[in-house]
Amino acid sequence: MHLAVVACGDRLEETITMLKSALLFSKKLLQFHIFAEDQLHYDFKAALNSWAFPEKFKYTLYPITFPLENAVEWKKLFKLCASQRLFLPLILTEVDSLLYVDTDILFLRPLDDIWSFLGGFNATQIAAMAPEHEEPRIGWYNRFARHPYYGKTGINSGVMLMNMTRIRKKHFKNDMTTVRLHWGDLLLPLLKKYKLNITWGDQDLLNIMFSHNPESLFVFPCQWNYRPDHCIYGSNCHEAEDGIFILHGNRGVYHDRKQPAFRAVYEAFRNYSFGHDLRQSLLYPLELEMPKTAHTYCGRIHEIFTKQLTKTIEELYRRQSNKR
Repeated sequence: MHLAVVACGDRLEETITMLKSALLFSKKLLQFHIFAEDQLHYDFKAALNSWAFPEKFKYTLYPITFPLENAVEWKKLFKLCASQRLFLPLILTEVDSLLYVDTDILFLRPLDDIWSFLGGFNATQIAAMAPEHEEPRIGWYNRFARHPYYGKTGINSGVMLMNMTRIRKKHFKNDMTTVRLHWGDLLLPLLKKYKLNITWGDQDLLNIMFSHNPESLFVFPCQWNYRPDHCIYGSNCHEAEDGIFILHGNRGVYHDRKQPAFRAVYEAFRNYSFGHDLRQSLLYPLELEMPKTAHTYCGRIHEIFTKQLTKTIEELYRRQSNKR
């Protein structure tokens, strides 16, 4: 299974914590593709080389690279380097399929489970993402966007599963020419046409692309990309009542005091050390913290933050005991 992430600026610790969560629960071998600014490479190597699981993961570090034409514009399009994800199919030409995630992602169940969606793609689907919003009344795209977007409320690209072989082969419908264009030929014309109209950078460009090619997108439920937007004004991701599968701490909520439920999960994973008992060193400390977050809307439903994690840890220990 191939997992890609793009880290620039101060995202080192967050990225290491995300990779730790992926590695803790995955069943199959993981290949990490880490795109990072040069000054971060040494610290990434030091952290990853200290993880003594050669049978569980491999990693490759890459520099941040954009097409020479408009390279500065691409790098600063939204958050620093975020638009690198648009070029992954063109850079990782030997990789068939890939899960891209933002640095502020935490896996609360095995990555294998979202990877299995690839097998559920129909003949026309090339990528999978979750909706940007469940509730149109607080949706951003349907209220404010000045460009085309996918579906009723747009899509969020923080968790993006890609069949890159299909992406490279596809000819995309677009609103610039009657000629269908390959992925690599579409990016720059889209940027030039919409750069004054887009707010969320590369995510907006993906929304535009899939708005014209809706048959190409597989939409997975919100508990696979659970964000503060799903609980900040009241709970609106009903699938997450069974537990959150992938937590997405966008809006910087892992590092401020606004959404303590998200921060508590992040700090539990950050503080966990490999080899320690997952119940004693990860789950129980988190369960003690969660009731303290109940003064917020997200904290009032704090059980959903630990529900799936509890199942995942129990399952992991069951698998290990069956191997003995």
